[in-house]
Amino acid sequence: MYLRRSSRPSTTPEPTEPGPSPRDGLAPARRARTGAVLLAATALLLSACSSGSATTSASTAAEAALAALPHTTPAALAAYYGQKPAWRSCEVPGFQCATLKAPLDYAKPADGDVRLAVARKKATGPGKRLGSLLVNPGGPGASAIGYLQAYAGIGYPAKVRARYDMVAVDPRGVGRSEPVECLRGRDMDRYTQTDITPDDGRETTELVQAYKKFAEGCGAHSPKLLRHVSTVEAARDMDIVRAALGDPKLNYVGASYGTFLGATYAGLFPERAGRLVLDGAMDPSLPARRMNLDQTAGFETAFQSFAKDCVRQPDCPLGRKGATTAQVGRNLKAFFEKLDARPIAAGSRRLGESLATTGVIAAMYDEGAWAQLREALTAAMKENDGAGLLALSDSYFERDAGGSYENLMFANAAVNCLDLPPAFDTAEEAEKSLPAFEKASPVFGEGLAWAALNCAYWPVRATGEPHRIQAKGAAPIVVVGTTRDPATPYRWARALAAQLSSARLLTYEGDGHTAYGRGSACIDSAINTYLLRGTAPVDGKRCS
Repeated sequence: MYLRRSSRPSTTPEPTEPGPSPRDGLAPARRARTGAVLLAATALLLSACSSGSATTSASTAAEAALAALPHTTPAALAAYYGQKPAWRSCEVPGFQCATLKAPLDYAKPADGDVRLAVARKKATGPGKRLGSLLVNPGGPGASAIGYLQAYAGIGYPAKVRARYDMVAVDPRGVGRSEPVECLRGRDMDRYTQTDITPDDGRETTELVQAYKKFAEGCGAHSPKLLRHVSTVEAARDMDIVRAALGDPKLNYVGASYGTFLGATYAGLFPERAGRLVLDGAMDPSLPARRMNLDQTAGFETAFQSFAKDCVRQPDCPLGRKGATTAQVGRNLKAFFEKLDARPIAAGSRRLGESLATTGVIAAMYDEGAWAQLREALTAAMKENDGAGLLALSDSYFERDAGGSYENLMFANAAVNCLDLPPAFDTAEEAEKSLPAFEKASPVFGEGLAWAALNCAYWPVRATGEPHRIQAKGAAPIVVVGTTRDPATPYRWARALAAQLSSARLLTYEGDGHTAYGRGSACIDSAINTYLLRGTAPVDGKRCS
């Protein structure tokens, strides 16, 4: 599955209150590499691990299992809950940083610790301080600290930042919190260029070998940590952070995968759930094969919106005015097939089908990137210049100009492959699924089906299963869904809202991934009112 994280600009003008935050109009290639870059899905080769065979657990039984899995006595965790952060100045001016500890294994706290990186920007005032507001942009694998410093700490509405200390903790294995590592630069380059639409047995074997090499690299570089980067453990870590901050309840805004992290916290600690906003929601009850299939359909929905817009523009390289979305899709698919046979120049590198597909999908997360995508496609299709699409792909993978990769893709696979059993156990199973995936998306389905194979070769067995989260006893939780969201389809928001006993579903009728701060005054006003006053929107409220 592709990354499930929100995208926000690297720099944002000061928003006014009341009223909407500025619309995110920056192109993905220009976004900060500190975690606020394009929060797309795990690039094609790093699809989230899904399961086609696991069954959904009953709500109460699943939550009991979640609580029991890492269970330990309060006394064993007393030292962790008694920590006080030693704040120091971060490298980014205006922010403070600290390090906290959590047990590597909650079942065996004596076996060692994980160091968690935490950052905050203190409430600016005036007005009564409401406590801390933790933020997480999703992924899994996106740096929450990078997101805080590049966007949330400076771009959230001024009244919210005035009343809350804005706080972020990089989840274990992510960013600054003992990051998982897998492959070095050139090896990762080869991995991202692997053909993800194999045409014969030889290419299928090459793809399988690429997945195995990636998995072996993760196992070699992070053998102990790889067993303890689950979402359940990250949610328990957040409760230690909450206590260290001195907050009786957790106030939280989670985007994309961050909604799963926030919902998991609410399921484990419903009495400690404060004001929780889950924007671009995931459905934890789905086996990952179905999750991959749903997301494939989500990207198709987003592509159809792009295609309709593209043919209305004078510079659309995929079809003239009046062309159907099916025609636009066939033209793009034919371009991908051409690149599969013969990659084109992209500066000193080459652009093949896999990287081009990643670049196109990257732009599906934000309609503000559509103009950049048209320009990049025009250059590639008419001038054999793949630099624009490669820039989009590099931004998606968090690859810098020197060929180094951030931790995002490694952590993404590590968390996903631990949270759910694999979608497919063999290449034969993936191949049999092709008709269903291609029906969901004629353009992207084939690649996304093969992408769901990666966790089959993971060195650590999954510890999680699909489950419902009810969080009985929690205060009202705001679940936000966007009707044409590519990475977290709207049906997931409806499903999560139906599971959580205190959920209020807030709907944005529009394009793009996540809704808060994207230009809808209706959405922003509803969320700001909830965060500042504790008044949740009416369940079922719709905005445009």
